[in-house]
Amino acid sequence: MKFSPMLRGFFSWLVLCLAAPFAQAAPDPSFHLYLLVGQSNMAGRGAVDEESKRADPRILMLTKALEWQPATDPLHFDKPVAGVGPGLAFAKAMAAKAEGVRIGLIPCAVGGTSIKLWVPGAFDTVTRTHPYSDMLDRVRAAQKEGVLTGILWHQGEADQGAADAYAGLLGDLIRRLRADCGEDVPFVAGEISSFKSNSTEGARGINAAIRSLEGKVGRFGWVSSEGLSHKGDEVHYDAASARVLGARYAERMAELCK
Repeated sequence: MKFSPMLRGFFSWLVLCLAAPFAQAAPDPSFHLYLLVGQSNMAGRGAVDEESKRADPRILMLTKALEWQPATDPLHFDKPVAGVGPGLAFAKAMAAKAEGVRIGLIPCAVGGTSIKLWVPGAFDTVTRTHPYSDMLDRVRAAQKEGVLTGILWHQGEADQGAADAYAGLLGDLIRRLRADCGEDVPFVAGEISSFKSNSTEGARGINAAIRSLEGKVGRFGWVSSEGLSHKGDEVHYDAASARVLGARYAERMAELCK
């Protein structure tokens, strides 16, 4: 059956009108998303305090249920011991540097994970999760509403026995993350600290591997762990140190975003 041009035009208009209520709104370019990824010191193990509860209406967090809510510590939900990490202090510092934007945090760190678990399909037998694949699902859900602006990485304590391979694995991870997330965003990695429970030689090896990527991988930076203290377990940063680390991440991220 043939329709006149006028009738075809009417049908096209009708289809657009019917589809309009279901159309997906475009992501908000002023909603800046930051991915938090790595192991326990990114997830946060510092003691939650009054500062943890002070929410900023411009800073949101993506919950386990993929819902946005005002960001407070703990941001993560990888384990019941999740507490204060660097993420919230980072977001507050970034918000202070950029008026007129909102910050969306995408918490995806999983305590105890090796960098070898941050590949598609890998399964963490402790948390019964797929760290990389689960992370990617969360990023894609967040990207429906905002724009991925940067990635924060803190990991390496679990890989001190294989520091020689770390630089190559981290470089591969950065390239894979950018490709899978669809954005060539700045990537900032944090040094691990040489607390007594860590192998000093192993920690130096991981940190040297992290620093070696600067100048070799585009839009990459690292932040120092110098002077940070632990919560008493010689493994995890206390709340004050986690916040100092978060501020350092923000300074480096702001430089790379320029």
